[in-house]
Amino acid sequence: MAARAPTLALSILAALPASALAQEQGDAELAKQLSNPVANLISVPFQGNYDCCIGPEDAGKFTLNIQPVVPVKLTEDWNVIIRTIVPVIWQDTTVAGGDDSFGFGDVTQSFFFTPSKTKNGLTWAIGPAILYPLGNDELGTEKWGLGPTALLLKQKGPTTVGILANHIWSVAGQKERADVSATFLQPFYSYAYPDTTTITINLESSYDWERESWTIPLHAGVSHIYKFGEQRVSLGVQGRYFLETPDEGPEWGVRMVATFLFPK
Repeated sequence: MAARAPTLALSILAALPASALAQEQGDAELAKQLSNPVANLISVPFQGNYDCCIGPEDAGKFTLNIQPVVPVKLTEDWNVIIRTIVPVIWQDTTVAGGDDSFGFGDVTQSFFFTPSKTKNGLTWAIGPAILYPLGNDELGTEKWGLGPTALLLKQKGPTTVGILANHIWSVAGQKERADVSATFLQPFYSYAYPDTTTITINLESSYDWERESWTIPLHAGVSHIYKFGEQRVSLGVQGRYFLETPDEGPEWGVRMVATFLFPK
């Protein structure tokens, strides 16, 4: 019976239309590309984050990050991947009698210069990260920032392991506001199944050098690529637990992501 399994599987694959096989293989490759932050793929993620239990009032906070990713071909050998994060924030007051806050947060834009071809599944990228003070005095730093960003990852079959990092210093802005000096470290792991279901685990660690404090949320979740007409969309959900936060920081949260894909 076991000896017949490969033959049966091949027979099923042979019975499928060539276009259906190509589509399944293409979607599986899309799922793998999504695990690579600097893949040559146009995508527009809408990432909703809800954090709970902030401060003495156990306040909630919801952040919608709009994160377009646009690859640009520079030469035959080099691409630049432009990743932009535009946060829209709604936050309960964290003190009794205070007011809720709503508006944009500061925008972070990264430019990753990366070779257009990988070698042995290894991808690297490096470039500048820029902080734009779009947020108001409650939700933003009111500081312009600049610093380096880098990425290193290895893909082998359905597995992706890597780390993304940046550091941003404030370089201009409102003098009365605190300076910015922050390090971001994101180690990540993902496994993409042939049906486009992907399991993801990551840490999004940030260290504030001015306040000497860590914020370390651990994320674990699953995503799957769906097709709506001709539009492919990856839908995912993750649990979020804070291993370390500043005093009276959030305790746990939920992340929901809808990523619109525009393969070439």
